[in-house]
Amino acid sequence: MIKFFLMVNKQGQTRLSKYYEHVDINKRTLLETEVIKTCLSRSTEQCSFIEYKDFKLIYRQYAALFIVVGVNDTENEMAIYEFIHNFVEVLDVYFSQVSELDIMFNLDKVHIILDEMLLNGCIVETNRARILAPLLILDKISES
Repeated sequence: MIKFFLMVNKQGQTRLSKYYEHVDINKRTLLETEVIKTCLSRSTEQCSFIEYKDFKLIYRQYAALFIVVGVNDTENEMAIYEFIHNFVEVLDVYFSQVSELDIMFNLDKVHIILDEMLLNGCIVETNRARILAPLLILDKISES
């Protein structure tokens, strides 16, 4: 099960965070700081799977953005690694070459995409067309 999902830039600024287990707000900032520092300090030659405290971290870097997912010990690392890539591909389709600015100025839409893909920390949808369908309907309604 996925415990949290983070999008972070190279400077360590969190652009998106979503938690699927309750974590106190003070502990969240400490956890995010430690997780980000751990992932940013690794070289590109090192593995993208890290054992960290009582869970695993799986991360991928896309240009200036890091996507970090914290999972429990029973989760399949490669499935999460591919899930991260699928999430970025969906963002690319919707935003046409997604950038950090797209995420910052359209955070609500990024959350909608993530909510279509994940439910209570479990992957429920990977089909791009079905993920984007509600967003495209919202866009049509807002245009009219």
